[in-house]
Amino acid sequence: MINTVGPMLTDFLKKESAGGITLIAAAALALLIANSPFATSYFAALQIPVVAGIGQAVIDKPLLLWINDGLMAVFFFLVGLEVKREALIGQLNSWNKASLPLVAAIGGMAIPAAIFIAFNTGTPENLSGWAIPAATDIAFALGILSLLGPRVPVALKALLLAIAVIDDIGAIAIIALFYTAETDINMLIGGAITLALLAVFGRAKVASSIPYVLLGIVLWVFVLKSGVHATLAGVAAAMCVPITGKNGEKPLERMEHALHPYVAFLVIPIFGFANAGVSLTGVGIDTLLAPLPLGIALGLLIGKQIGILGFAWIAVKAGIATLPENVGWKQVHAVSLLAAIGFTMSLFIGNLAFADPAQIDAVKIGVLSGSLVAALSGYLILRSSLPKEA
Repeated sequence: MINTVGPMLTDFLKKESAGGITLIAAAALALLIANSPFATSYFAALQIPVVAGIGQAVIDKPLLLWINDGLMAVFFFLVGLEVKREALIGQLNSWNKASLPLVAAIGGMAIPAAIFIAFNTGTPENLSGWAIPAATDIAFALGILSLLGPRVPVALKALLLAIAVIDDIGAIAIIALFYTAETDINMLIGGAITLALLAVFGRAKVASSIPYVLLGIVLWVFVLKSGVHATLAGVAAAMCVPITGKNGEKPLERMEHALHPYVAFLVIPIFGFANAGVSLTGVGIDTLLAPLPLGIALGLLIGKQIGILGFAWIAVKAGIATLPENVGWKQVHAVSLLAAIGFTMSLFIGNLAFADPAQIDAVKIGVLSGSLVAALSGYLILRSSLPKEA
């Protein structure tokens, strides 16, 4: 399926892998501080009110929501650029390339959600979190892969990347359809007009980044005020950036390259540090076995294996797809476990699904425990299945 990978994909994988290691460190630091004498200061700092605006147009939110609604919009803008590139000129631009990751990703979203629902049917107040275990954290997963160095086939990394991109598309659709509050029509109209202007610049193949950035910020404000989740503005703006400019420039590629270091080493680690902190005081077996964290952990750990590995096996046996060259089923099994590292997107969806701090803490426990076991298992299986040397 994937024989060669261009410089853009290689560069992407390197940055995502390094960013994943940074994210791991940020999450570990948050957990350490949240269970130290500095815990009170840590949680209080995240609730510091931050006000920005001009005249009557004012946004007043705690620091945590500025990170989750504002900073993460930059992450989603980058996701939008990556999705557009992969769909038009990358690993998803033909059925031959996209069939295996598409089928695997569908299974990897559906089965974890079903497992979560099965464990939470008796607690209806938890059911809004059904999408939490459906997510994949590509940075974390590639960070684990990078620990094995050049022994990992690039085709296997590309398969994991393609599954994660499709997973991101699913997560974006889920957020738009299921996690949108009451909407303000006037703000939506303002957002639609702004998006139309962005589309005009895109159709005209304007290569400068300036109109996309400025109008993207305006779009973010309108979407934030409309009730639709503000991070979707980042995806919508990214869809308007052209692959090629009118003079042969490559604006999408240029913006993607420019944003990667900031997202990998600043945006995502800050998000991880702000959202991974949870007090483990009083956490015992009964806490881990409660329906909400158990449904998330098993949805990630068991659901991803059944969904990705099972659906991929069915697709190959049915002749719908083929395995990448030099990639075996044991390695695909390892990929299904690495894709079970939900972290960033799972925590993000958890914050959208619940407002109760106790439920959010339960989400963190479920995501962290499931992701940790998946990461260790995936690493060990992959290590045993790879050749001793690159």
